[in-house]
Amino acid sequence: MKNIAIIGGGFSGTMTAVQLIKKASSKLSICIIEPAGQLFKGAAYNSYSDKHLLNVAAAKMSGFADQPEHFLNWVMAQDTYKTKDRELTSNSFLPRNIYGNYLFSIWEEALQLATAKGIEINWLQNRVTKLNYSSTNITLQLDNNTNVTCEKCVLATGNMLPRNPLIHDSSVLDNKNYFQNPWQLSAVINKPKNLPVLIIGNGLTMVDTVIGLTEYGFKGTIYAVSPNGFNILPHRHNGIQYKGLDEELIDGLTLHQIVTIINRHIKSVREFGISAEPIVDALRPKVQKIWKNLSTQEKQQFMSRLRHLWGVARHRIPLHIHDKIQTMRVEGKLLVKSGKIITIQENSGVFQVGYWDKKMNEKIELQVSSIINCTGPETDLSRVPEHFLHACLNEGIISQDPLKLGIAAETTTYKVKDQKGNTKHNLFTLGSNLKGELWESTAVNELRLQAEKLAEQLLLENQ
Repeated sequence: MKNIAIIGGGFSGTMTAVQLIKKASSKLSICIIEPAGQLFKGAAYNSYSDKHLLNVAAAKMSGFADQPEHFLNWVMAQDTYKTKDRELTSNSFLPRNIYGNYLFSIWEEALQLATAKGIEINWLQNRVTKLNYSSTNITLQLDNNTNVTCEKCVLATGNMLPRNPLIHDSSVLDNKNYFQNPWQLSAVINKPKNLPVLIIGNGLTMVDTVIGLTEYGFKGTIYAVSPNGFNILPHRHNGIQYKGLDEELIDGLTLHQIVTIINRHIKSVREFGISAEPIVDALRPKVQKIWKNLSTQEKQQFMSRLRHLWGVARHRIPLHIHDKIQTMRVEGKLLVKSGKIITIQENSGVFQVGYWDKKMNEKIELQVSSIINCTGPETDLSRVPEHFLHACLNEGIISQDPLKLGIAAETTTYKVKDQKGNTKHNLFTLGSNLKGELWESTAVNELRLQAEKLAEQLLLENQ
């Protein structure tokens, strides 16, 4: 019996297991190593708030590429939605916790199928502390001093915590009121009413954090500081299909040529009072191929000059959530600042924060009760010494792409590349670890395809 270990039980890891179960024609042993309390949930779909919504409409959130209405059908069968209009529901942005329940139902069905097929499933609620590699097998050391040995191993580790701010006195980051993990409930509850709260970052996680703070009773001022300020856009034209890019975005174009074409089309649709949203949606299926064809220099140019603009266009939120954020800004409850954190000091339970304000062109001092880090996941494995992948990197078992956005790997087989550029025939990865190879590798429509193709690869390798 072949045995496969999957490190990570979020969407990517568990859907890989589901696809293995569905596609297996012989007995397997699958071990999923995930310390969280439930598979599938992760940070994305196990929110402390039912007001945290998906940023993609329900119609596009099926867990299976070959069953595009799978999620919608599941939703419409739930008691809460049985009497709802199907068309309206399909275009709605539903709570993430509902999606987590959907994914868990997929897992329960997969377990029944596994039993029928004689496939052995083990779920270990542990952390991997070290990966010992050989060409014949891989041994994983766990935090309970036990080992798991497997013939194939999948790195489905998902997102790291955000990078801590670079300040002179890093000891303040050990304070209980500094939250490196913005997705935990403790980050938004029990805040003193007489002092503001500081959020570092102005992306989607900042929006969720603001929603969480207000839901749990915080009525004070919220500061949000980031290099680019707040530029998040709402969904405005959900459902419009744009096909104008198909003939022009041909292979072999430079980054400059691609940007020129896209800008011309954006200008064209704006003449009809339409935002760039349909063009971005039309571009999304082409992004991975475009990214792979860019030179390293062009990718570096994109990261330094265009990354933020792409993030603004790509990561949109439901209109009513956007309206709430804007209302809070107008009322002075949310103060968004463009700048950089310079100093953080703590005195008698109060943080003294200094940041350089780009608009004012001067250093501004704030007094806040809590600091919540919403700067986005760390991708440079050399900066996470506590993680087993850091040791894998140092030992040359794995390597990173030149921009240190993820793990270097073949994107057709998902095999990891070592420090010398050679592929490891029994070590695989997917999901956000492939950001450096594919750029867009975090959304459900991408991850579900990766999980299916990786399962096929693993089973092919096991024949």
